[in-house]
Amino acid sequence: MGAERGSGVHVLTLGPERLGDAGPVAPSHLTGGWRHSKTGRVSSRQIDDYLAALDEPKRSTLGALRQTIVATVPEAEECISYAMPAFRLQGKVIAGFAAFKNHVSYLPHSGSVLPELSRELAGYVTTKGALQFDADRPLPEALVKKLLAVRIAQAFPDQPGGVKQ
Repeated sequence: MGAERGSGVHVLTLGPERLGDAGPVAPSHLTGGWRHSKTGRVSSRQIDDYLAALDEPKRSTLGALRQTIVATVPEAEECISYAMPAFRLQGKVIAGFAAFKNHVSYLPHSGSVLPELSRELAGYVTTKGALQFDADRPLPEALVKKLLAVRIAQAFPDQPGGVKQ
């Protein structure tokens, strides 16, 4: 993986190999390079392509996670953040996901979301910024909704209900 830097935009060149636990799975037809930044825009089609390039059960598990996020926060914009599918609300990334060699991950894009839900996350592997789970065991919808609610409340603390309507 190579990176060129200039004017705040990073160009990642991802080889056709799957990066395994060192990074997200790179769909082969997107390996010419993704242009992204923390706020880079990408179409829903590119996330469709990301999912289509995955093997089962990763594809269907992350597809279901995507559907839950879209249903819960329909005003969120789909994007790529740090070379992974993500969702932005009023300019702030509130959630994301990625496939790895031995697991899939929910990414809250905040180091304080997962500790706040430590009881609900007992039994899952967590890092500061990722909730790892088996590709054949999707996250329960109720848990995803709690994760999103906590992140939105943190991202928008001065707005009732977390988000300006």
